[in-house]
Amino acid sequence: MTKQILLSTPHMGEQELNFVKEAFDTNWIAPVGPHVDAFEDEFCQLTGAGYAAAVSSGTAAIHLALRLLNVGQGDEIFCSTLTFIASANPIIYQGAKPVFIDSDRTSWNMNPELLREALEKRAKIGKLPKAVILVHLYGQCADIDPILEVCQKYDVPLIEDAAEALGANYKGRAPGTFGTIGIYSFNGNKIITTSGGGMLVSDDEKLVKKARFLATQARDTAPHYQHSQIGFNYRLSNVLAGIGRGQLQVLSERVQARRRNFEVYEKALSNLPGIEFMPEAEFGYSTRWLTCLTINPQAFGADRERLRLALAENRIESRPVWKPLHMQPVFAECESVGGEVAAYLFERGLCLPSGSNLTDQDKTRVIEGVKAVHENKKVSQDSLSMV
Repeated sequence: MTKQILLSTPHMGEQELNFVKEAFDTNWIAPVGPHVDAFEDEFCQLTGAGYAAAVSSGTAAIHLALRLLNVGQGDEIFCSTLTFIASANPIIYQGAKPVFIDSDRTSWNMNPELLREALEKRAKIGKLPKAVILVHLYGQCADIDPILEVCQKYDVPLIEDAAEALGANYKGRAPGTFGTIGIYSFNGNKIITTSGGGMLVSDDEKLVKKARFLATQARDTAPHYQHSQIGFNYRLSNVLAGIGRGQLQVLSERVQARRRNFEVYEKALSNLPGIEFMPEAEFGYSTRWLTCLTINPQAFGADRERLRLALAENRIESRPVWKPLHMQPVFAECESVGGEVAAYLFERGLCLPSGSNLTDQDKTRVIEGVKAVHENKKVSQDSLSMV
């Protein structure tokens, strides 16, 4: 049977197992331990963040961020619309209301001008949001400077969701380190993984200490179990932190591999009519976590969904660009600012297999699969398996 090519799979190095074995040998099989402490320290060294708290997921990190900012019932949170639902679900956990902001075409991320206009309007009526959640999409930073500037002007805290952008930079600095709080994800499909996990960072030591407290069931200092606040079971396991430490050592290699994937795809496919690749904004360096393109069906000869299904028939996984949150049924009653750009990208956008462990043969199969749809040919399983 022809090998299946998946979108983005874990890619282990040589050191991860050594750290895991150390956790077993020392019996640190708990959501605390020396690997957790070291992972936080090493993450700060890598990103330039001041302080870090390792937690069970990126979603948990966003939820903690909202709790740290005292977001509650009826508060509004401005949030990028072109993103995975995990960016916004914690808003609902807190009883708050998301307001979704459209993308720009330069980076596919939150449009700074739309955010500025929305904040200006809210300031005039005395109804500013409690925070802004800015997502750095598909390995590329948003245009942070104007977004941070307008947030600071109106004293609105900025939460950076850099779940997809570890290893990227904005004018030489890591995303997630500009706002009040930054969050990252180590889910299995990310550039580096702990199988499941996340990180909350801030230059405010008190916020990070409070995050750790809340993430360990908010246990008070006492010989018995005493709790004065409601907390969560969100701390990262020492075993998984060991995996994370090993993955940090190969982050640069993983980023380079994904950028090479993009370069191969772009060289082979950019000359096809109707194909446009996600641009790399001049203000930043993208990891190309996923290689994304848009398809003009009239020029290409097929729409995004037909191409996706054709690739799937040949055991190649691809995926539409995130369906904008303002278009999700669960958020049907929520306010949005703009939305046309994000809707356009969803309608036409496709993510190609992008794992850092893809072989040259894998990429050739993907390329030939895309070309076959354009040429209206059916490539047989036998011919693909021989590539």
